[in-house]
Amino acid sequence: MQNPFTTTFSKVPNYTYIPTEQEMEIIDNFRYDNPSESVYKITGVRGSGKTVLLAKIEEELSSDDWKKEGWIVCRLTPARDMLKQLASFMYKEKIIKDKPKSVSMNVSGSVLGAGGSIGVTKEKNSEFFDIGVELDDMLAKLTSQGKKILIGIDEVSKTPDMIVFASEYGKWLRAGYSIYLVCTGLYENIEQLSNVKNLTFFRRATTIKTAPLNNIKMSEMYKDKLNVDLSKAKELAAITKGYPYAFQELGVLYFRNGDKEEFEDIVGQLKSELYAYAYEKIWEEMSEGDRELAILIRNKSEYKRDEVMKMMEKVGNYSVYRDRLIKRGIVNTRHSYIGLALPYFGEYIKEYCI
Repeated sequence: MQNPFTTTFSKVPNYTYIPTEQEMEIIDNFRYDNPSESVYKITGVRGSGKTVLLAKIEEELSSDDWKKEGWIVCRLTPARDMLKQLASFMYKEKIIKDKPKSVSMNVSGSVLGAGGSIGVTKEKNSEFFDIGVELDDMLAKLTSQGKKILIGIDEVSKTPDMIVFASEYGKWLRAGYSIYLVCTGLYENIEQLSNVKNLTFFRRATTIKTAPLNNIKMSEMYKDKLNVDLSKAKELAAITKGYPYAFQELGVLYFRNGDKEEFEDIVGQLKSELYAYAYEKIWEEMSEGDRELAILIRNKSEYKRDEVMKMMEKVGNYSVYRDRLIKRGIVNTRHSYIGLALPYFGEYIKEYCI
């Protein structure tokens, strides 16, 4: 039997996906004729399901029911010119059917109604060509036709292409076009882009932080897919702390070796996978202050806030580091308590970081 769990980053689990409240919040907003939110920024630690969440939203809005309501879904990659990608998508999907113009452009040339080859030609009219203006015309027509475009962008960061695209998108928002944006990114990358001058709309856009998976839903999934009793399923779910990567990884390991190896050995394999493919990179991206705080709270599941603040006296800025680690999804707080959010992250710090 095929293993129903998957550990491939960015891959949507076919059989073991667990819906989240964040997914429904975004989709429910887009159900309205005039959605109140146009932009969502999805942040979270590596392995927390940002890309999967985006993919499920795109999948839902690409369904026939949403298409009947005029929705069009376009996925762009931030590694290339996104304005050209958007125009190319429109042409390929036959959204735009304008007759060719005299200006000849690259692949987007045909998109924009130009009919051409790669690169800008040296026709005398080419100097007047502006892809932003052309896209503006396209979006105005689509909006007048009752169409709505959802643009999905995974792993945004402060790059020249992303800044150019975001600047144009802000202009489209001000014009009232029916174009919506859902993007994902690490907290620090989202913050850097949000602070770019003239991107006020992006800074004010709704931020959705990935949350731990529901414990009951994880337990039921393990019980069903691993054919274990509820007690064992709950034990497995508790180990993961709701961290999506750990949930899938433990499922893969237990499905493969649950009846062949000791449970302690499976847990040891889980730790090894988490350390190598998630925690090493997470630690590398943390600031010195972030690391200092994480080191101080590595030994227990929870610490009292006053206790940690006293330990942080020499380092200072406790609230700054705490808030940043919360936003990154590395620590959790509960009333006056604080603790590491990721399973076995404290052990990783003790074994490999100090």
